[in-house]
Amino acid sequence: MRTRPPTHPGSILRRHYLEPLNLTVSELAKSLGVSRKTLSKIVNEHGSISPDMALRLAKAFSTTPQLWLNLQQNYDLWHVSQKSQEWKAVETLAV
Repeated sequence: MRTRPPTHPGSILRRHYLEPLNLTVSELAKSLGVSRKTLSKIVNEHGSISPDMALRLAKAFSTTPQLWLNLQQNYDLWHVSQKSQEWKAVETLAV
């Protein structure tokens, strides 16, 4: 397992897309067809990338939805694995 947490997808969105393109959260939200509040939560690392948002971001920035969903999944899994240790007690079952 990684020792350093994965970067939140909102941080990647901010640093690699919003800032270089000089886009504001409001401008991008309008372009994506979502509320400024929804996008702001993601950019400020308080919200998650949903499949719908992944499709919108992929279309806007010529990426794939899988990129955004994978970033979110890696972030979520790492944080859950750090918060709870109970999952480590699960025994592997022979199939």
